[in-house]
Amino acid sequence: MAKTIQAIRGMNDLLPEQTAAWQQVEAMIRQVAASYGYQEIRMPVLESTALFKRSIGEVTDIVEKEMYTFDDRNGESVTLRPEGTASCVRAGNQHGLLYNQIQRLWYIGPMFRYERPQKGRYRQFHQFGIETFGLEGADADAEVILLSARLWQAFGIADQVELQLNSLGSNEARARYREALREYLDQYKSELDEDSQRRLDTNPLRILDSKDANTQQLLAQAPKLSDYWDEASKQHFEELTARLDAAGIQYVFNERLVRGLDYYNRTVFEWVTTALGAQGTVCAGGRYDGLVEQLGGKATPAVGFAMGMERLVLLLQEQNKLAPRRAVDAYLMPLGEAAELNAQAVAEKLRNELPDLRIIVHSGGGAMKKQIKKADKSGAEVALILGDNELENNQLTVKPLRTTDDQQTLGWSELIVALKPLTQE
Repeated sequence: MAKTIQAIRGMNDLLPEQTAAWQQVEAMIRQVAASYGYQEIRMPVLESTALFKRSIGEVTDIVEKEMYTFDDRNGESVTLRPEGTASCVRAGNQHGLLYNQIQRLWYIGPMFRYERPQKGRYRQFHQFGIETFGLEGADADAEVILLSARLWQAFGIADQVELQLNSLGSNEARARYREALREYLDQYKSELDEDSQRRLDTNPLRILDSKDANTQQLLAQAPKLSDYWDEASKQHFEELTARLDAAGIQYVFNERLVRGLDYYNRTVFEWVTTALGAQGTVCAGGRYDGLVEQLGGKATPAVGFAMGMERLVLLLQEQNKLAPRRAVDAYLMPLGEAAELNAQAVAEKLRNELPDLRIIVHSGGGAMKKQIKKADKSGAEVALILGDNELENNQLTVKPLRTTDDQQTLGWSELIVALKPLTQE
């Protein structure tokens, strides 16, 4: 007997009982994004490796350790996308969408990173992303944060997430702070955790979000990023917080909040939760004004965020906020040779009248008792019985499966009226 092939570790299947919840989440995301005037863009999952090395930074964990990179048959290095922003910018540059234009875009799809699989985090994972191009003011930053906040409200979990906010300042201010932080931490290099020692010379800002308790203790006396803000960045941050205050959005100023990707400047933010155990991030983003030019386009301001779908679905399920619609509304049972011959045609007529009705036609014949068992197992709300009399008189017998109501035989117009409420549940 041949060995059964399993999915690659960290590459998870979504089974039918799970996809119903995902569809509900995705439908709400589409609705909220559209309500802010955002349009969907779809990018390929495979990109040139140079795209991510140039955008994310060659000394980041993603590029150094986590990317799925290989040479194609032409010997060109390609990578399964580890995040969506760089791909979105590449697409915008390539198709002339960005220069001297305002674009509000969103995307959803799989990303790939080689890291240790854990609860809500896999090697193939999914992200919903928002990207706004061509707006340099704090009003654009506020818009993307308000959009994310509206999602929490729509899902009923606004009380389960906390907004943390910071600014990295300009690229020049960030560079000055980076040197000051490195100089301070260099005194304590031997006391830092192993990851932080490695980052000290390559990406010292990432040490700020180290989970090592001793490293965090050393950081207590480290220089503060806000002391290095330039005047324009300070004003930008004040304008942003004023807009959030006006909209009633609560936030925490987290001076150690940095993003793991090199392209961020000024505003950075995260929505975090403790509802999944230890504090975890469910949405993160910020401003990246230099990335478009860095990837070959004309200078264009930009701001956006990405939201992990696995963690979001998990959080909604933990909070019992998902109640997906049943997979089947009605189960059509043909009894007799003539009924079996016409059952699918009858079902097609029902679908014409009620396009949202989810109906299964019984296959394989069998007595009524056997078909009723199959109808019940399908999860359908009602069984529709099509026998010789019903076929002759253009009727169906409706048998409730989830209540004790009596079955009744209905003509076509009465049947449509009776079944319509099932499509709205």
